[in-house]
Amino acid sequence: MALIITDECINCDVCEPECPNQAISQGEEIYEINPDLCTECVGHYDTPQCVEVCPVSCIIVDPNRVEDHEQLIEKYRFLTTGANRAPQG
Repeated sequence: MALIITDECINCDVCEPECPNQAISQGEEIYEINPDLCTECVGHYDTPQCVEVCPVSCIIVDPNRVEDHEQLIEKYRFLTTGANRAPQG
């Protein structure tokens, strides 16, 4: 599953540098997570680092982007090895 940042975001800037996949960027009003780059830190850490550092708990699982652990691993491998095929999901 990819994560999303809700409207409760206070633009504190702590999540963006924590993302190992560079999936987080400043949007028009709040930070946003690119679901094609978000692996919930699978392959890097045991827990999503953005969630760990968020002071207002505004980062949640995106119910519209359901991916299981294996799909997240596949996405991680694709992102880190530059594989020629896109992840399934």
